[in-house]
Amino acid sequence: MPRVSMNVARLKRKNKILKHAKGYFGRRKNLYKTAKEAVERGWRYSYRDRKNRKRDFRRLWIVRINAAARQHELTYSRFMNGLKLAGIELNRKQLADLAIRDPDAFAHLADQARAAL
Repeated sequence: MPRVSMNVARLKRKNKILKHAKGYFGRRKNLYKTAKEAVERGWRYSYRDRKNRKRDFRRLWIVRINAAARQHELTYSRFMNGLKLAGIELNRKQLADLAIRDPDAFAHLADQARAAL
């Protein structure tokens, strides 16, 4: 039987890692072992931070809604409870956007939330 060489598969695997290491500094972009460690670490961080990004944006929206609600003498929790009781179903992203771009509409929502409480 002929001898099987792993050369093609191995080269393809190495080139994939080195392509992902493009732009890294020093040996991390040239040497396979170092590049592999750096790229895999980067992939772990990117996986983790895709989850964290959702967390961070939700926290930002809540801070913005709270700040806008307090201008209308409401706390965040009372404002959100009032909206729920009034039957207004807007998500936090939309509410935060309204608070920044259209304060008059947000004031109207705050009045409705206060009335529902």
